Amino acid sequence: MTTFTREAVEQLSANLNEPTWMREFRLRAWEIYNSLPLPSTSDEAWRRTDLRRLHLDNIGPSLNGNGHATNIPSYLAEQLTEDAAGGVMVEVDGVMTKLEMSEELRAQGIIFCDMHTAVREHADLVQPHFMTDVIPVTEGKFAALHAAFWRGGTFLYVPKQVKAAAPFHGALWSTQGKTFTHTLVVLEEGAEAIFIDEYASEANGEQALHVGAVELIVKDAANLIFVSLQDFDRNVWQITHERGRVGRDARLDWIIGAMGSRLTKSFQTVELDRPGGWARMSGLFFTDARQHFDLDTQQNHNAADTVSDLLYKGALKGKSRSVWQGMIKALPGSQRIDGFQANRNLILEKSARADSIPGLEIEADDVRCTHASTVGQLDQTEIFYLMSRGIPRDVAVRMVVQGFFDPVMQRIPFEGVRDRIASRILEKVGSEA
Repeated sequence: MTTFTREAVEQLSANLNEPTWMREFRLRAWEIYNSLPLPSTSDEAWRRTDLRRLHLDNIGPSLNGNGHATNIPSYLAEQLTEDAAGGVMVEVDGVMTKLEMSEELRAQGIIFCDMHTAVREHADLVQPHFMTDVIPVTEGKFAALHAAFWRGGTFLYVPKQVKAAAPFHGALWSTQGKTFTHTLVVLEEGAEAIFIDEYASEANGEQALHVGAVELIVKDAANLIFVSLQDFDRNVWQITHERGRVGRDARLDWIIGAMGSRLTKSFQTVELDRPGGWARMSGLFFTDARQHFDLDTQQNHNAADTVSDLLYKGALKGKSRSVWQGMIKALPGSQRIDGFQANRNLILEKSARADSIPGLEIEADDVRCTHASTVGQLDQTEIFYLMSRGIPRDVAVRMVVQGFFDPVMQRIPFEGVRDRIASRILEKVGSEA
């Protein structure tokens, strides 16, 4: 079995017929990966997530793939926005199997393609941003692993002052049990776009791995709505680095839905780099059985007069566990910022556990920063009240859970996305733990 070696990096790059600069980039990343130890619970960022049962070398890299799959679910890449998507891409195991893009979007000078095509044909746009100014290779062992062995993913580029005429939708379907996709979105000054990024996998009893990266670059006065929906099978261990950089008077509206995987560890960060930058992060997750979600969020105010707003809500069943660690940072000189973060957790069964850890690191004296976190069980008084009106208990529980998630749902501007998430929540409420 091929493992994560230097020779495997060279083989992957050769298989993909990559330019020299990407091959050299991968080899430098492999040196960093090889020099770093696997994170352990003695590392602060990993204190509540144990990777000792992750057998990396038994999984290995994804070197080959033909994109053949007959069991792709019909819901993948279905329309989720009121306006029909103008760009749709489907990948199987990191290999593009479908790409549709309207002539209207092409006429606007927009580039929407798989990452490998982007590396070969649009290096002038990709190379300056690929794991340089957003997610550096030195971010950690798994960032370096991704940089060395990434395969598949989506590149979206919107030129200056262009408002994309229709939304974009990308979907990954995994069958091999190992995916390393990379999403890179670049909006030039004054550009606007909507992008839905979706991940799912087939049922498989063997341990699987997804090591992904998402880089969102929202330049001055640009506006990006980015939706990420993850519904991997229960055998997948997911480790991702996701970050958005927001320029002057720019806006990033980031929506995250996480329902699948055996274990998820995600680093999700917004960098507000220039005055007037605005970012909102809205997250929903639901764990059951023995699922483990660890979401590490950062709202970094690197400039004055910036705004960030984070609201994550999660429900838990069975023996599952969630961890949310949040931090708002204000650098010296980042005056007149407004930062808010809240994490709310609903425990549906006593065997589940949620850890909620908000934080502030403020180095400026004219700021407005607040945080909140709660962990609570189902309110039996509410359940009793509904049942006293003739509503069966299972229906009453679903109603309470729907009401719990509603404040985050109201922040999602697309009915199709809301419906997709709501249907999975109801499935999980009714599932056996």
